[in-house]
Amino acid sequence: MNDNPSRNTSGNDRPHDGATKPILEVRDLKVHFPVRRGVLQRVVDHRKAVDGVSFSIAPGETLGLVGESGCGKTTVGRAVLRLIPATSGRVWFDGQDVFALGATKLRILRRQMQIIFQDPGGSLNPRMRVGRIIGEPLEVHKIVPKEQVRERVGVLLERCGLWRGAADRYPHEFSGGQKQRIGIARALALEPRLIVCDEPTSALDVSIQSQVLNLLSDLQSEFKLSYLFISHDMAVIHHVCQRIIVMWNGAIVEEGTRDEVIDRPRHPYTQALLAAVPEADPLRRRQRVELEGLRM
Repeated sequence: MNDNPSRNTSGNDRPHDGATKPILEVRDLKVHFPVRRGVLQRVVDHRKAVDGVSFSIAPGETLGLVGESGCGKTTVGRAVLRLIPATSGRVWFDGQDVFALGATKLRILRRQMQIIFQDPGGSLNPRMRVGRIIGEPLEVHKIVPKEQVRERVGVLLERCGLWRGAADRYPHEFSGGQKQRIGIARALALEPRLIVCDEPTSALDVSIQSQVLNLLSDLQSEFKLSYLFISHDMAVIHHVCQRIIVMWNGAIVEEGTRDEVIDRPRHPYTQALLAAVPEADPLRRRQRVELEGLRM
């Protein structure tokens, strides 16, 4: 990859206040998937989905991770949570080396790190009632006594804009926006400090997107949450994030504060993403940015 002045190449340089200890630090994260061919399915190559990504998130901060589909941003979020194995790199959560933890300590840490998935329907077990979906982690981690689980589920549902009676229904009885609210309630159940939001609004109508984004913002203020917000939509990223990281082909090509990246983009790929955002004024047209021949 060629040297890029837009990229923060120092592992210790942080765009946010250096006096604030990050809740999450990621250093030189790599995730390579084997490419298999032939009858024996031998490994002939590796697909570098994530190739040397580094960033940090401060307590109460929303960091946007933006890029087109296939750039590796979802892989970053899942590797940070150890939902998929990383090839190399280091991840620290509140000073703990996530990749070095055993099964028991990792299970305890998972209470503090949750995820909201892109597909609200696919992330909910269709054979379980909503009350069971949200209440199961409460029982597994023994957050509240078993006899108080239903009450706690009701409180979570109401806080996420649903009603207590929703606990007795199945996921297929809800709209897409309501399913995502259920997913948010499940993520909140364990009282986490960090939530990875993996395209949480991309499958929703525009009007519902704004409701979900406002809900996430309110919950962040109320519960002092930190977000890693993954999206391909620069308009959404601009609305919710304080800092932005732009990914392309598995690597970071630009990062900075929201105003720096949105108002003064330096990398051609960032400029192309911004040029793709629809313009509300039909009389105005954005300048098209050509990426043909552009290399990392």
